[in-house]
Amino acid sequence: MNYCANIHHDSASIIDDLKGDQSWRIFRIISEFTEGFDRLSGICDGISIFGSARLRPGNPYYQKTTEIAQLLSENGFTIITGGGPGVMEAANKGAFLKHQKTVGLNIELPQEQAPNPYQTVSLGFRYFFVRKVMFVRYSIGYVCMPGGFGTLDEFFESLTLMQTHKIYPLPLILFGCDFWGGLVDWLKSTLVQYETISLEDLNYIKVTDDPQEVLEIMLEHRAWKQEQRQMGPKDNDLAV
Repeated sequence: MNYCANIHHDSASIIDDLKGDQSWRIFRIISEFTEGFDRLSGICDGISIFGSARLRPGNPYYQKTTEIAQLLSENGFTIITGGGPGVMEAANKGAFLKHQKTVGLNIELPQEQAPNPYQTVSLGFRYFFVRKVMFVRYSIGYVCMPGGFGTLDEFFESLTLMQTHKIYPLPLILFGCDFWGGLVDWLKSTLVQYETISLEDLNYIKVTDDPQEVLEIMLEHRAWKQEQRQMGPKDNDLAV
């Protein structure tokens, strides 16, 4: 039996195939980049918070996310999320409750994704790769709450960009020791053992259960970031 047939689902309305006029797709991609850069140009000191859309308000991690977002907002950070329910809603809500600007970068999905009501700046994307550029471009730190494939995607992409020196180092915080501990142990053992990464690559990662520690890490990084900006392009060859 054909394996692909077993996993096929009706996705014709949400997945672009290779048919049709490719030039129009290029125009749409350009328009998403243009709108994103235009709408987010005023964002300063953004913190992207990632996590599962499936965690509901009664979940402890939902509550912790709201607390973290409130702490960051009180200290002048802009909260950026994927705009959906669950952890994304909790993060936008935390900033919203503190009357701070809060950004939702929404994506068209067949399930789960519905814009939450706590976004003061809301953008819609069809293409994941355009959306991911916005997270990287306008964030000075990432907080990954428990999540699924999407959260892991953002986590590993940021690690790759830092490892390859495509972006400045930024704090990459994994919140939830019980949830993330097994992954971090695997990275330290298997990947380092097989020499597919260096042990130093893991210095980018911080695992914690303490919202206050999240704030302290971001405050320290913002101070460093401001120093880099003051140095100017002549003193540093990486774009800030």
